[in-house]
Amino acid sequence: MRSWKQSLWRGVKCACPACGQATLYDRYLKTHNSCPSCKTDLAHHRADDAPPYFTMMIVGHVVVPAMLVVEKLWSPALWIHAALWLPLTLLMTLMLLPSVKGAIIGLQWAFGMHGFSSVKDRNSA
Repeated sequence: MRSWKQSLWRGVKCACPACGQATLYDRYLKTHNSCPSCKTDLAHHRADDAPPYFTMMIVGHVVVPAMLVVEKLWSPALWIHAALWLPLTLLMTLMLLPSVKGAIIGLQWAFGMHGFSSVKDRNSA
């Protein structure tokens, strides 16, 4: 039985969901075809549009309330809003995206989705 909590956490840390030893990514968002440590096949994951969607949801739920609080308390000029919130939104998005994608891949691995189930798991079903 694969622990979905452990594999989710390993994915958030951008580590292999199976062993947690090696990094999940070869480049920024490009996953290794297989784990350098345990050789788990990672090429067939299907994260697709879920990571950007969840990242937008997280960033939006942080930035929009903060923007409203700043506007209500200090009412800065529009250029100050733009100078503050645009870089913050971009930075948060780029920082969160690999972790969110890793979490999606970790959950796919834990639940045996998209070819992550082992031969033993498929034969017992």
